[in-house]
Amino acid sequence: MTAALTRPDDRSGTEVPAPKEPTTDGFAADAVTEATIGRQRSPEPDAQAILRRQAARESSARTYARSLPIVPVRARGMTVEGADGRRYLDCLSGAGTLALGHNHPVVLAAIRGVLDTGAPLHVLDLATPVKDRFVEELFATLPPELARDGRIQFCGPAGTDAVEAALKLVRTATGRRGVVAFTGAYHGMTAGALAVSGDTAIRDATGAGSGDTIRLPFPQGYRCPFGIGGVRGERAAAYQARSLLEDPGGGVPAPAGMIVEPVQGEGGVLPAPDEWLREMRRITTERGIALIADEVQTGLGRTGAMWGVDHAGVVPDVMVVSKAIGGSLPLAVVVYRAELDRWWPGAHAGTFRGNQLAMAAGAATIAHVREHRLDEHAGRLGARVSGALRDLMAAQPAIGEVRGRGLMIGVEIVEPDAGPDALGARPPAPRLAVAVRREALGRGLIIELGGRHNSVVRLLPPLTMTDVQADAVLERLSDAIEAARAAYGARSADGESA
Repeated sequence: MTAALTRPDDRSGTEVPAPKEPTTDGFAADAVTEATIGRQRSPEPDAQAILRRQAARESSARTYARSLPIVPVRARGMTVEGADGRRYLDCLSGAGTLALGHNHPVVLAAIRGVLDTGAPLHVLDLATPVKDRFVEELFATLPPELARDGRIQFCGPAGTDAVEAALKLVRTATGRRGVVAFTGAYHGMTAGALAVSGDTAIRDATGAGSGDTIRLPFPQGYRCPFGIGGVRGERAAAYQARSLLEDPGGGVPAPAGMIVEPVQGEGGVLPAPDEWLREMRRITTERGIALIADEVQTGLGRTGAMWGVDHAGVVPDVMVVSKAIGGSLPLAVVVYRAELDRWWPGAHAGTFRGNQLAMAAGAATIAHVREHRLDEHAGRLGARVSGALRDLMAAQPAIGEVRGRGLMIGVEIVEPDAGPDALGARPPAPRLAVAVRREALGRGLIIELGGRHNSVVRLLPPLTMTDVQADAVLERLSDAIEAARAAYGARSADGESA
């Protein structure tokens, strides 16, 4: 690691890397100074008072606010400053929404450009120059088959609404009901999206049910559902899918669609193996099943390719897109093959599907990612960060596996003193993972957890992250894991519940 990144005697995390000011090379500046995030500052708000009021008034469904007790007041690029004056490197990025980081100059310019023209901000689904440019930019990134004659449906502001639209679309087009989904999947929080997600606790609590969902195992190496791992495990998963859908006595009616994440995010940062995904494409094509790619988190360069499906060379029938395409503002769309466009007017609608500011910010973001090849940068830098974390595994028994693609990285935290199973996997350690997150925050690093047991550290930095910032993230995360493991081991030795 680079010793100059933080002062050796400062473990508070208040120091941050100081990369270059904004240039034309596509990488954001993160120097949080009086000049960049506020020359004339008002007195800072009382952070603790705000947090107390939030806890008293907001619903118990709040999530990030529980694990990240900070009150952001300024942000630029990868850096967030709290009301208490502390600064943090943000490896959450709005759960993957901020492809260019916070308040990127091209995004701010695009928003101001719309405001300065006096253009309407709310237009339902009417055509506007802003929307036209957004569609042009988005279609320029799509696989050629979709870009040539595809259709786009603007949805409500969240990805979960776009998932609902995709499910309605394939059911309308095929006249069938069933949908193939996978264990560990996460597709959103509305009823239809929950039905094809893997979290049974939420479904049971809300009564959403699984409806017409046909659920199959998602392949993974570290905790293979078939107990064999590797390529054999991937082939077993593909074989089971084909066998189930082809078995005339299997009791499974022909489904309308299959929905899959190119990399499962909430499920633990699990990349879909390329050959397995290609086999899912072959199976769905042969049987007239619409393949839906949920690219809400993987899209727009996050995985080291423009779209997650690009790694396997797969062209889905439907792509669900949100998060990064709004340039930090709410926007969600479905793109699909023209032959599926059998909807009638109003078959799917939403009052806020015409968000002009989001379309302007999104078009600017897409253009910036394309122009500066930030997808390629994410691939290169992600490989370096993942490689450094894998090197750390040899000396750090709390890390079970490092996985992911591009700048969508997962570090599974495991019981450091437990023995491995037959495939070499050790038990997940969710409490230790929580301690890692807490220690990281204390060092000025914002991370989140995910995975089946909430024991996977998820890294989703902006695509503009620099090498200097990557080194700082690695140093702080490494220190956090070691500090959490040492405290965890001490408590266990004292007989406390870890």
